[in-house]
Amino acid sequence: MKDFPPNHYERAFQNWLIDNRIQYIAIDEHKRAAFARCKVKSFDFLVYPANGQIIIAEVKGRKFKGTSLTKLTGFECWVTAEDVDGLVKWQKVFGTRYQAVFIFVYKIENIDVDFDGRDVFDFEADRYVFFTIKLDDYRSFMKRRSPKWQTVTLPAEKFRHCAVQISELLL
Repeated sequence: MKDFPPNHYERAFQNWLIDNRIQYIAIDEHKRAAFARCKVKSFDFLVYPANGQIIIAEVKGRKFKGTSLTKLTGFECWVTAEDVDGLVKWQKVFGTRYQAVFIFVYKIENIDVDFDGRDVFDFEADRYVFFTIKLDDYRSFMKRRSPKWQTVTLPAEKFRHCAVQISELLL
């Protein structure tokens, strides 16, 4: 039997949800839903925090190779245009009670990192930090990263402005 969710970033996020007793539904990304006569990229989780808002979460795993989180530098936050378009469509389908977000799960590569008081999550012998950016914020500031790969990203100063720790959104 294959692991589900399929990658360690999504499994780390799922285990963070379990540890924090937050209800969720994991979505099998290999089964894409038909919407408006076209294929729409699936999101990764529906999350039900205690505040009553329902979160449509697209998890993006990245590595953090820096030594400090003090100034929030060195965080890659690129996504595909398909990721953005898919979340926009799902947001429209579900309506205003739902908030679409990107959850950036960063695996910490260095042993000695200054976390600057930010939450760290240990999972399967690795350490992770989670940052969340609301879809609307991402769309407001995104810039083209690679036309060939159809990716977009946020400039570093916009990442620092928009990214919040996951606990601020879900706890």
